[in-house]
Amino acid sequence: MIDRPPETVGRFTVHDGEGVPPGATPREGGVNFSVFSRHATAVTLYLYDNDTDEAPVARIALDPVHHRTFFFWHVFIEGAGPGLWYTWQVDGPGDTATTGMRFDPGVELLDPRARVVSLRRWDRQRALGPKRGTTSMRAQVVATDDYDWEGDRPLNRPLEDSVIYELHVGGFTRDASADAEHPGSFRGIVEKIPYLQSLGITDVELMPVMAFDEQDVPDGVAARGLSNFWGYSPCGFYALHPGYGAGGDIRREFRDMVKALHRAGIGVILDVVFNHTAEGGEDGPTISFRGLGNEFFYHLDAEDLRRYRDYSGCGNTVNCNHPAVSRLLLQCLEYWVREMHVDGFRFDLASAMARGEDGEPMFHAPLLWNIEFSEALAHTRLICEAWDAAGLYQVGDFPGYRWAEWNGRYRDTLRRWLRGETGLRGELAMRLAGSADLYQAAGRLPVNSINFITCHDGFTLADLVSYDHKHNEANGEDNRDGGNHDFSWNCGVEGPSDDPAIQALRRRQQRNAIALLLLSQGVPMLLAGDEFGRSQQGNNNAWCQDNPLGWVDWSLAEDNADLLRFTREMIALRLRHPTLRRRRFLTGKADSALDGLADITWFDADGGAPDWNDGDAKSLGFMLGARRDEEPVLTVLVNTGETALEFTLPAAPRGPWQRAVDTALAPPQEIAPPGSQTQLPAGRYRVEARSVVALESF
Repeated sequence: MIDRPPETVGRFTVHDGEGVPPGATPREGGVNFSVFSRHATAVTLYLYDNDTDEAPVARIALDPVHHRTFFFWHVFIEGAGPGLWYTWQVDGPGDTATTGMRFDPGVELLDPRARVVSLRRWDRQRALGPKRGTTSMRAQVVATDDYDWEGDRPLNRPLEDSVIYELHVGGFTRDASADAEHPGSFRGIVEKIPYLQSLGITDVELMPVMAFDEQDVPDGVAARGLSNFWGYSPCGFYALHPGYGAGGDIRREFRDMVKALHRAGIGVILDVVFNHTAEGGEDGPTISFRGLGNEFFYHLDAEDLRRYRDYSGCGNTVNCNHPAVSRLLLQCLEYWVREMHVDGFRFDLASAMARGEDGEPMFHAPLLWNIEFSEALAHTRLICEAWDAAGLYQVGDFPGYRWAEWNGRYRDTLRRWLRGETGLRGELAMRLAGSADLYQAAGRLPVNSINFITCHDGFTLADLVSYDHKHNEANGEDNRDGGNHDFSWNCGVEGPSDDPAIQALRRRQQRNAIALLLLSQGVPMLLAGDEFGRSQQGNNNAWCQDNPLGWVDWSLAEDNADLLRFTREMIALRLRHPTLRRRRFLTGKADSALDGLADITWFDADGGAPDWNDGDAKSLGFMLGARRDEEPVLTVLVNTGETALEFTLPAAPRGPWQRAVDTALAPPQEIAPPGSQTQLPAGRYRVEARSVVALESF
């Protein structure tokens, strides 16, 4: 390691060091620091005892002859150790318009490989001004891992057996109604594990927990004292967001959470934002990547390299398929699986990751296929949001085969059907059956479809049935933000209503949505709080609302206990029916299930085959054959029309039909587990307007 006599700087002894691995790596007697910057001409390492210290304890200028190997700048600091904080200062060529480079020796940079990040000296507004050198994010040297996992491993549960629950770590337990000892933190999630178990979900999908810039908001939002609450503004892909710690070792707290969730049989999926960073567009701050390799890390306008191609809607787009960037991101995912034991990832605006260095879509995008073929990620859930903000929409055609997709077609079809639109019967059948039209021809499976009706983007379920229009005035952007096509229906009155009939209809519509979601082939995903009617008062884009509007109000779990019970029982119904969790697409062929039945049989209200060309149809029935002897045969009847329908029931293949679900009935009769169900006479069943019925034959 030592090629020449070492130099003494303060209490440290400086050696040449090594380029690999990048980041800060503790070794015997000190720490090896390494950072990648192809065109840098001068690099200085700043060392701090504390993350808030104004002055460093040492400034170590790296010699380009001895401290550089190809494009890695490196140094071994004898006497350094875990707990020390550090930044990089980097200089290089100017003329951004022709080179795309944005070196700025007036700022200190965050290490892209930082394992722990401090934001306590970060001021985004100052970083945009002449005093930018007085503010920076800082990285901490982390000790070699000694965490005791006690035999823990990622769960590797089959994806078809999953029920995913999307939640925000801060908002889930920050409200006083959560009664959490550690609100808004990873420890707060641990406190809610008994609730998650009782609900029956199998995986939590955590909105961004990687380090992000809470100050990244437009001026109008900042003027209201609001922050970037959701976290879709990353600044460190290897580090946890410090705001989610409860005051101790944040990596230990996260690992404790993962281990506790695994013990409860619940997997952990991370929402990953690889499409853009907090450095924004041309007028954004230099935090990390921009000052190390702007010319390759981001998509730039070939005609004027000062400008960024923006496929993310956030000012910049990460050039994911550049070799250095692709390697950084792949190793990042492998780190989260190997060292943090996460079970999977959901990739925000993932189609941006499919764009080549010229910005054009690539089916053989190197990063996506390397993720698919990574041995370290072989059993990891890979879920993509298969579109970006520049119009690329790849639902059903995302590169790769293992990737599950947030099925936007499912969401829109179910929302339109639930509000009573016509001409959707065939489309509805496709979505309920796993979206074979999107996935089967390419050799994909029903598990490629992540089915959802609501998510963090858009209305909550309670708001979906209470508002025709978004009401985002609280965000400070004159109601211009958020989507304009929610396919919602307010049931006759915009917003809150005291009318008992409207209230009852809204509750029924929520039950209908939850029932259809959990009766569909594919993988269901619920939004946290929907199970007990959480509302954002018509705000369909609460990204900046770190307040009760954006938090989960747990008092609703008692106020709407009937909806919570319904959701629990619907999840239980799904998990007792393997026929709802098929790994292969339904065929409709006889003898493809037990009892000589087809795996699925579709029928109209009169019992005959559906007329798929009936543009006025608002009803549909289907029977699913059982896959196991102990599994009951299942029949589902759906009516979104304004009047009741008499359905002719198929012959019960085993015992008489038992009513498991009828969303038109008042609680607690609306759902019943086996042993407490009502036996029905053969022949017909009246399905009320806007309702869903499920029957079981044991």
